Amino acid sequence: MRQFIFAIAATCTLLAPVATIAQPGDVSQPSFAPLIKRVAPAVVNIAVRGTVAVERNPFFDDPGFRRFFGMPPDAAPREREFRSAGSGVIVDAKGGYILTNAHMVENATEITVSLIDERELKAEVVGTDPRSDVAVLRVKEGRLPAEIHLADSSRLEVGDFVIAIGNPFGLQHSVTSGIVSALGRTGITRDGYEDFIQTDAAINPGNSGGALVSLDGELVGINSVILSRSGGNMGIGFAIPSNLVRSVMEQLIESGTVNRGQLGVTVLSLTADYRKSLGLGDDIQGALVSSVTEGSAAARAGVEAGDVITSVRGQPIKGAAELRNSIGMLRVGESVEVGLLRDGKPRRVTAQLREPAQLADASSIHPALAGADLVEAPEGSGGGVIIRSVQPDSRAAQAGLRAEDRIVSVNRSRIAGLAQLRESTKDQTSMLLQIQRGNQMLILPLR
Repeated sequence: MRQFIFAIAATCTLLAPVATIAQPGDVSQPSFAPLIKRVAPAVVNIAVRGTVAVERNPFFDDPGFRRFFGMPPDAAPREREFRSAGSGVIVDAKGGYILTNAHMVENATEITVSLIDERELKAEVVGTDPRSDVAVLRVKEGRLPAEIHLADSSRLEVGDFVIAIGNPFGLQHSVTSGIVSALGRTGITRDGYEDFIQTDAAINPGNSGGALVSLDGELVGINSVILSRSGGNMGIGFAIPSNLVRSVMEQLIESGTVNRGQLGVTVLSLTADYRKSLGLGDDIQGALVSSVTEGSAAARAGVEAGDVITSVRGQPIKGAAELRNSIGMLRVGESVEVGLLRDGKPRRVTAQLREPAQLADASSIHPALAGADLVEAPEGSGGGVIIRSVQPDSRAAQAGLRAEDRIVSVNRSRIAGLAQLRESTKDQTSMLLQIQRGNQMLILPLR
C-alpha cells in the first residue's frame, strides 16, 4: 500500500457518497440495491505476499569499509517479507482475467483472490504497467462468479452519479456512492500517464484496484489514488478511466507489456503569455512544441519547434499532459493524424509512432547520476548521451544536470554512447563531465 501524507495516497480505492433524494409522495425508498447485487460479485479482495529489499547504510557498499571491518567483499542484499491487501475487478470471468493497480502487486510472490462467496483462488500476474498503475491478473483454476463490462469513459460528465465498491481496511465489498467531481486530472503522480476521474467517493487503505461503476452497472474507472492529510478519506479520490484501462489491459493480455508509441516532441502547455507571443487568440488551446527529436515520428512528419499541436486523431488537445496521454494510449507503428498551428495557420500531418528510446538506469552507471533518465543520442547527431529528464532534488539535479543536456565526454575522453559512459565512469569517485547545453559547452564536476 502506497501512501503520501499531505499529498497522495496511491493505495486507496474510490468510493463516493451519491445522494438520491426521495420526492414527496414516493411509495418506495430509492435504492441502489438491485445494481449492487448485480455488480458486487465481480469485485474481489486481493491479498498479496512478497519481499522487498531493505535499505542499508551506504557505508556497507563501500569496498574499503568492508575490508577494514573484515566483511566479505559482496554481501547479499537484505530482504523482508511484506503483506498487503486491496481490491480487484473481474472483467472476463471465462478467461479468468482480473484488473487491479500495478502498485498493489509490485514485488508480489503470492497473490490470493477472495470472492464474494468466500472462495479463495490463487492468481498470477499477466502483466503490469506502472506508468498507468494498471495490472492484469489471471485465475486459471476455479470458476469466477461474474464480470463487469468496461464503459466508454469519454461519455462521462462532471456531475454523473457513480458507485465505488472495494475492500477498505479489509471490510470486503464496502459500497459508497458519489458524483464525478472533475475529469482529466493530471499532475497527481510522478512520471505517470494520467487522465484521472476525480470523485468525492469515500476512499481508504485497501480500496486500491476496486471498481468505480456507473448507474448502468458498467466499469468507468479503476480506483487508484487519493489526496489526504491523514491517509484516510477526505472526499478527493481519483480513478483511472476505463478507456485508458482498456488500452493497457489489451496489450498486457496480448504480450505482457505495454509497447507505447512515441511522437518524439517536447511540449509545453499553451499559456496566455505563449498565446500572446505567437499572436494567437485567447480561445486557442493546445501544446506548444519546444523541441523535436531527430529521426522521430514527429520529425519525419514535418512537425517543427514552435508549432502548436491542437488535435490528435480529430480529438482536441488542451495541453501538454493531454497530448502525452493521447499518444501514450497508442501503440508503436500506429499512424496518427496531428492537427497543428504554424504561424497561426492550421495544418495537418500524419505521423507513424516509433519505438521509444530505451532509457538507462543512471544510478547503475554512477551514483552521482541518480535521478537522471539517460538515452543514447540519435545516429548521425554526433554521439554522446542525452539526459531526457532529471528528477527534482536528485543527485543529478544537485550536480547541475538538466533535461536535454548532452554528455559528450568524461574526464576529456569523448564518449559515443551509454556503453562508453559506463566504462568511463567505472570506479571513479569524482569526474568532470563535458556537457553540451544548447549552443554552450559546460564542464560539470561530479562526485
